[in-house]
Amino acid sequence: MPSPEEVLVRRARVGNSDAFEQLVLAYERRVYNLAFRMMGNAEDASDVAQEAFLRAFSSLSRFRGDCSFSTWIYRIVSNICLDELRKRGRQRVSSLDEPVEGEDGEMSRQVADPAAGPEEVLQRTETRDRIHDGLASLQEAQRVIVVLRDIQGLSYEEISAVLGLSLGTVKSRLNRARMALKKALEAAELLTPPIVESSERGAGR
Repeated sequence: MPSPEEVLVRRARVGNSDAFEQLVLAYERRVYNLAFRMMGNAEDASDVAQEAFLRAFSSLSRFRGDCSFSTWIYRIVSNICLDELRKRGRQRVSSLDEPVEGEDGEMSRQVADPAAGPEEVLQRTETRDRIHDGLASLQEAQRVIVVLRDIQGLSYEEISAVLGLSLGTVKSRLNRARMALKKALEAAELLTPPIVESSERGAGR
C-alpha cells in the first residue's frame, strides 16, 4: 500500500498542483535548512530553496520513484548549492548579525535562553557562531556531506543516493570532512580535548 507521500507524488506527477503544494509544505523547512548551511546566509538559502522546488516541479514527470522524494529533492538542492558555490569560486560566510528565518519569521541569531545567565548565553552564542564559521570554511564537497549527515541526519545510504557516491566513498569523505571541521574548531579555540573526545564518540553513533 503506497504511503501518503507516495500518493501525493503520484498526484503531483500528473499535474495536481495542490498535491505538489503539500509536498512543498512538508519539505520547505528541511530544504531551506540544507540550503542555509551550504550557502551561509538567508537570502541565498531562500533563492536556492525556490529554485529547487521550481526544478522539482518542472521535472517531476520524470521522477520514477527509484528513490524517495526526500532523497530526490535533497539531490536537487545539493546540486544547486554546489554549482553556485563552485561558480563563485569561494565559500560564503554570513554576517553574524544577519537574522535567521524561523517558522515564526525572522529572529536574531543571538537568542537568549531565559533559564541561562548572561555568561552562559554569551558562551552559547560564541560557540554557535564559531561552528557556523567552521562549517563555512570547509570545501564545498566536505560541507555538503557534513550537513547531510550531522545536521540533516541522513543515513549513509541516503547520502550515497543524494550525492551519487559509493558507501565507502561517503564514509571516507565524511571522516575527512569531520577532521577538517575539527581542525577549524580547534583553530578557533572552540574545542578542548574532552569536548573533542565527546564529539567523536557522538559522531560515531
